[in-house]
Amino acid sequence: MNENKKVYVAAVFYAIITGLSFLFGKMGLSSANPIDLLAYRFTSAFFAILVSAPFMKTKPNYNINKILKILPLALLYPLFFFSFQTFGLQYATSSEAGILLASSPIFTLIMAAYFLKEKTNLKQKLSVILSVLGVIYITLSKSSDLDFNNMKGITLLLLSSLSISGYSVMARKLTKDFSGAELSYVMIIISFLSFNILSIGGHLVNGTIGSFLSPLKDMGFIVAILYLGVLSSLGTSLLINYMLSKIEASKMSVFSNLGTVISIVAGMIFLKEEVYLYHIIGSICIVGGVIGTNFLGEKAQ
Repeated sequence: MNENKKVYVAAVFYAIITGLSFLFGKMGLSSANPIDLLAYRFTSAFFAILVSAPFMKTKPNYNINKILKILPLALLYPLFFFSFQTFGLQYATSSEAGILLASSPIFTLIMAAYFLKEKTNLKQKLSVILSVLGVIYITLSKSSDLDFNNMKGITLLLLSSLSISGYSVMARKLTKDFSGAELSYVMIIISFLSFNILSIGGHLVNGTIGSFLSPLKDMGFIVAILYLGVLSSLGTSLLINYMLSKIEASKMSVFSNLGTVISIVAGMIFLKEEVYLYHIIGSICIVGGVIGTNFLGEKAQ
């Protein structure tokens, strides 16, 4: 299999894993609060690193300067990205989360144009406007029948999209100096330490350590954290960093929108969530605009 095919196969797997992650995120939140879920999620990812590291062909090579360069990247993804996403899922459905995540390629295109000096033509600019209108349409349609908490969910999920967009632009440069595994391992370990300190520390202070351990009695929760940790955290991190080492940030980001359809269908089938006409119209605008921003432009220089 040639390199181009490998990139697109990786992109399809990334889209599938991302699309189903909202479903498992909602499952996990039924047994644990957001901070505890994130702690378990990255504990699962951390142990996956320990198991897989000895089998890596190329061993990560770190020094203090490398770690300091990766640190800002780790703040955006996974720390900010998954924090905003997990808290946002408390107030929004998995279908809505998938649709709003579809806005991330728009932010990526704008950031890439500014920071990486990628040029866009008129068709791409119109496509950006179309996608943004799709997000606004969904938000305004929901506001008629949702209270403040629901709007809070929309805001948090949009911040999650901004985080992954910022990460995509920053990582595009760093993948020239670091391997995908080097980036992913540092990011996972930082998240593992941060969320566990917050979660376990909070429970120790409040004398509620028993409530931290209680979700482990639920097999559904264990399945959720294994999926979220091994596949949706470590797996997608490795896939993203691999793709960004081969193709432009804007081209990579468009594949997250394949996950939009998967998340909607999964939410309908497994969580019995309702999908309204404005979800469909808005998502068509978002996805159509994203396709335009990525495929109506000139080849990357």
